[in-house]
Amino acid sequence: MLRKSGPAGKPEPHRFFAMTRGRVLRYRGNNQTPHSAEISEAYRQVSRSEPWSARRLRWMNRLHARASTLSQPATGFVSHPEPRTIGSFARGRQLSSGNFLFAGFLVEAPDTAIWDLPMPDLAFEQELHGFAWIDDLAAVGDGAANLRMRTWTHAWIGRFGRGTGPGWTPDLTGRRLIRWIHHAITLLNGQDQPVSDAFYRSLGQQANFLSHRWHAASPGLARFQALVGLIYAGIALTGMDRHLVPAIKALNRECETRIDAEGGIPTRNPEELMEVFTLLSWAASALRESDRLPGRAHLDALERIAPCLRALRHSDGSLARFHGGGRGAEGWLDQALSASGIKTARREGLAMGFYRLAHGRTSIILDAAPPPERDASAQAHASTLAFELTSGRRPLIVNCGSGRTFGEKWRRAGRATPSHSTLAIEGFSSSRLGVAGIIGGQNAELLVDAPRDVRIETRQSDHSTGLIAGHDGYLATHGLTHVRQLYLGLDGRGLQGEDVLATVERQDERTFDRALDRTGLKGIPFKLRFHLHPDVDAEQDMGGTAVSMVLKSGEIWVFRYSGGAKMTLEPSVYLEKGRLAPRATRQIVLSMLALEHATRIAWTLAKAQDTPDTVRDLQREDLMLQE
Repeated sequence: MLRKSGPAGKPEPHRFFAMTRGRVLRYRGNNQTPHSAEISEAYRQVSRSEPWSARRLRWMNRLHARASTLSQPATGFVSHPEPRTIGSFARGRQLSSGNFLFAGFLVEAPDTAIWDLPMPDLAFEQELHGFAWIDDLAAVGDGAANLRMRTWTHAWIGRFGRGTGPGWTPDLTGRRLIRWIHHAITLLNGQDQPVSDAFYRSLGQQANFLSHRWHAASPGLARFQALVGLIYAGIALTGMDRHLVPAIKALNRECETRIDAEGGIPTRNPEELMEVFTLLSWAASALRESDRLPGRAHLDALERIAPCLRALRHSDGSLARFHGGGRGAEGWLDQALSASGIKTARREGLAMGFYRLAHGRTSIILDAAPPPERDASAQAHASTLAFELTSGRRPLIVNCGSGRTFGEKWRRAGRATPSHSTLAIEGFSSSRLGVAGIIGGQNAELLVDAPRDVRIETRQSDHSTGLIAGHDGYLATHGLTHVRQLYLGLDGRGLQGEDVLATVERQDERTFDRALDRTGLKGIPFKLRFHLHPDVDAEQDMGGTAVSMVLKSGEIWVFRYSGGAKMTLEPSVYLEKGRLAPRATRQIVLSMLALEHATRIAWTLAKAQDTPDTVRDLQREDLMLQE
């Protein structure tokens, strides 16, 4: 939401914040809040640039939000689902001290209520209205944190409870409803009757709103949140049980249509899959606790997702970071799988388009399928044939990750092929960002010209397991197919790789020759990148022909290559949710020119001989938020 300018001579706040993204914003407050007329005018300014479909979606949300205030309210709890959401103690402490870190902005406002904060951008405001931060305060659980939970929640009801404000969307209401029900005991502790009545009334209004608008939530995670929130309300609140049967049926339909036969989802985002799995597990448990049975499609979806998630799990328990997903909160994946009670072993072969190699302490996960298509590609990355490698508890080779929380430039950069540990022709990505779409009422940039012929074959020998994979992402522009081979030793101590750019058909040779002519026969430049985790200490040695990498566990890995490439150790970034700015790191880069119909680079990544097979790795990560 855009705010109008303040005192004369000062820049408009939305322009100021656009210039200061990634820096600390200190705000002491002036006990003034924008008038409703100013807010309405700001929304009118935004709406002029919106497409008709987005405006209609927003108007319908507003209409049903206002109408929900006229419906029959809830008056109390019939039952109370067990709190299952997991928060961050470190983030909770930050909130308690008045440091608000959302969507890549840190607003320091120790004496300001959360709803009086300046709103740097829409993503910041949406995170506030989604109320996931309640989990972080609950993780602290002391008197000050609980007081903030209660004060800020009841202030939201007083300010926005009549169906106004940006929080009345199905994407946010489901998320908010789940948290309020989970933490209701804390939120109602010590409150007088009028406050408690207003809380129940708001819960009922939000449930009624969702009953009419859940289908307008963004397909995928947001829609699952909306339906699970509606199920929670139907189980827990008086007078809301009428919503339960329709919500259960709708959730079953979503499980049938959004979760494929192998347990994957259209976005191919591992972290999103874990969150969907967690929501479905919560809903199943809540229904059983109320002596109701989850739907057959609901339970079948859980059975399919669990082995898929196990295949996307690195040796340190974190998720592979692809297509906008992060590693996941520490321990979240293991807890979700354990709580589900599903013990099916991890899926063999491809899992949601990813292939896992694992021996000893080493795990490798490769993106070995076409990227998401159409609307599912709104957050997708051009990461075909990129891989990540983790040794024990320590990530070594990574992808840069999603830059969504650091602004538009970082979001686009994080999606490009050079931000992934794979090969990229200079100036090109294996998929391009192009067509604009409307997802959840907001503009989104979709992938176009993406690889569609992605092939993989596995290899097995007495000493290693491996694969050979290829994609056609550079076929139309350069006539070249990228082929990657990976072989991991059975002891997990060494990885052998080879990357090839080659023509396959006669027509490909003609396309390549035309591309080569455009360079004046100087060659088509390409780079092979291996992005390192920020905790890896790397330096070139052996006359620049190798890179030694030391992990915090004490393990030493050595990278070598052969062929006509030039190797450099260059700066890179690690894009991680929950931080104010990207973390600086480094990348190994092999640069070369393609002059022939086939160009290859062979490389190895192996533990140093004096690195033991077993390592006592007890060092804990710093859990505090860092700038």
